[in-house]
Amino acid sequence: MNGAISVVGIGADGWDGLPENSRRTLRAADVLIGGPRQLALLPAAECPGERVTWPSPLRPAVPGLLAAHEGRSVAVLASGDPMFYGIGRTLAETVGADRFRFLPHPSSVSYACARLGWALEAVETVSLVGRPLAALTAALYDGRRLLVLSADGGTPAEVADLLRERGYGPSRMRVLEQLGSDRERTVDATADTWPPGGRADALNVIALDCVRSPEAPRLGAVPGLPDEAYEHDGQLTKRYVRAATLAALAPAPGELLWDIGGGSGSIGIEWMRTDRSCRAITVEKHPERAERILRNADALGTPALRVVTGPAPAALAGLPTPDAVFIGGGLTAPGLLDACWEALPAGGRLVANTVTLESEALLAERYRRHGGELVRLAVAQAVPVGGFTGWRQAMPVTQWSVTKSGVGA
Repeated sequence: MNGAISVVGIGADGWDGLPENSRRTLRAADVLIGGPRQLALLPAAECPGERVTWPSPLRPAVPGLLAAHEGRSVAVLASGDPMFYGIGRTLAETVGADRFRFLPHPSSVSYACARLGWALEAVETVSLVGRPLAALTAALYDGRRLLVLSADGGTPAEVADLLRERGYGPSRMRVLEQLGSDRERTVDATADTWPPGGRADALNVIALDCVRSPEAPRLGAVPGLPDEAYEHDGQLTKRYVRAATLAALAPAPGELLWDIGGGSGSIGIEWMRTDRSCRAITVEKHPERAERILRNADALGTPALRVVTGPAPAALAGLPTPDAVFIGGGLTAPGLLDACWEALPAGGRLVANTVTLESEALLAERYRRHGGELVRLAVAQAVPVGGFTGWRQAMPVTQWSVTKSGVGA
């Protein structure tokens, strides 16, 4: 293939809505690649090039498909802005961005904000195209404005169901269909009044004004969710210790956490809730707890949490390199601390919590060897004592946190 491949954004208004530069590119193309709906928007008289539809699955087919048209002028059709939840990212990641010339069209989000009078930079966008519905949960906060990119005409009903389940039934839902075309339509309702199973046009964006029911639990945006937010069997890093643990782990966008001895999954879940690009792998040897972790991840909006079922350190083999490791259980397992330390790159962080003297001795020895911080966390809660109030002390937690240096590691 010689030179750049053109990636042309097109909207629901089709050929008529394209600027002349995009039209000229499509007219000159020997090969037009896109989805059936997008290709159908191009008039045959204007765009005589060979038409090729994307195969499924798309991503692994991209290099071969483009290579098959080496030396020909190729134009790829994209919905709206190719680089906003579009095919542009897939193409750039699989072939290399320098091979492409991107010609964007206004995205559905730009159209939606224009119709609603919403400031684009103040709106959170969640895509449900090829992504689980549960991903929307982590974005739900009282008073927030959200734009949801729908997978199809059934997505609004699914979103309404989820909002009701999560205590956001009073939220206003405006479903904007066929944005930019002469078939535009807006359906205005609430999640509570949206008809179960009701369908919208396949091309739609959902605008949400989030309203939490007074009786629904309030979940904050920082680590330290209420213990009641989790399904658990007692194996749960308690709220205040959890908040201190996440502070020591210091998640940053795009980073990967290993959570060893997941229990209820709370550390991995709250790591991922700090930023949508954060990733986590939880290792849990008990199958029933592993299933519980997956349910908690769905309920709290982190369905991408990966759960590995098996004992550590054996279950760590083959996992991608972590940026941080948390060990919440199994510290005395032979070789576990060594395996986690060896897996960390220079600059990686390790945090380990324990309540037993035996594990505390291990952490004290590693503290002498590698440095870091060794602290004891003690929490007491006020409880009734007869007609009075007293303090009930929880078991103190010893925590070692350390950043791996590049020298003598």
